[in-house]
Amino acid sequence: MKKFIFFTGTTAGLALLLITSVSSNAQTGTISLTISALKSDRGKCLIYLYRSEGGFPVKPEAAFKKIVNEINGLQSSYEFKDIPFGVYAISVVHDENNNGKLDTNLIGLPKEGIGVTNNAKGSFGPPKFKDAKFDHYKPLTTCYISISY
Repeated sequence: MKKFIFFTGTTAGLALLLITSVSSNAQTGTISLTISALKSDRGKCLIYLYRSEGGFPVKPEAAFKKIVNEINGLQSSYEFKDIPFGVYAISVVHDENNNGKLDTNLIGLPKEGIGVTNNAKGSFGPPKFKDAKFDHYKPLTTCYISISY
């Protein structure tokens, strides 16, 4: 014999409120990023936070968050706040001439400094998301990227 529990009146409203509160309370945290090995303080750092491999790292328009950040003392730091827990990867461009994009040569190789999380390197192309990804499941996740030229 199956038993059913029915909530009525105030009890039903309270139960619904509790269920709604718990399910809509997505956990978030801060991703702290330090970028080093910049060859000059000229220009800005273009920082792209990706939630999936789609577009990583060559399509900035596919990034979850896009930041333009200052350079000081050959490094740059930024904190992404209130980022939902999940798996992410970050790419950075040292935009030395402040034109808002990565400059490349005739065959598509970067003319400006670049870097990704885990300092992942590509072979015959850009680094892969799977090599640059990191887990963000705590209040503070710290990442470091060294720029390569």
